[in-house]
Amino acid sequence: MALLPVAGLAACATVGGPFPSLQPRAAENIDPRAPVAGPANDRPVRSELANRLAELVAQAREGDGAFRAAAEQAERLASSAGAAQTESWVAAQEALSAAVAARAPTARALGDIDALGANALQMQGGLAPADLAAIRSAGAEVFAIDQRQAERLAAIQRRLGV
Repeated sequence: MALLPVAGLAACATVGGPFPSLQPRAAENIDPRAPVAGPANDRPVRSELANRLAELVAQAREGDGAFRAAAEQAERLASSAGAAQTESWVAAQEALSAAVAARAPTARALGDIDALGANALQMQGGLAPADLAAIRSAGAEVFAIDQRQAERLAAIQRRLGV
């Protein structure tokens, strides 16, 4: 009975064959505290990307101008709207719908900016730091416009009890 555990250990031992080296591996020679050199790709933003992002931000800004006019009309009508289902309430609802539709250029620009980043990741397998920063900056600006529009629409909807 006492020999069974020893026999089990003997089965794990192999005789002969190449043994792994105990020498340090190449990766063990790298000091993990060493500073990493700058980005591998520190080129400026690609000009076609910068131009397209500028177009999309301009589209969102122009759309915001149209949205503001439509939202002002909806706010004016909502503030004077009567009870639900009355003629003045329906007119305010229609103006609200027009304001929602006027938001389309901003939403489209936001989606197109996201698509630019996603397509670059898929086609190139990554983004240069400058390109990524430009996409993030444009996306943040258009997202801020989109959020302001959404908040304004939500306030109009609350006034109308929708």
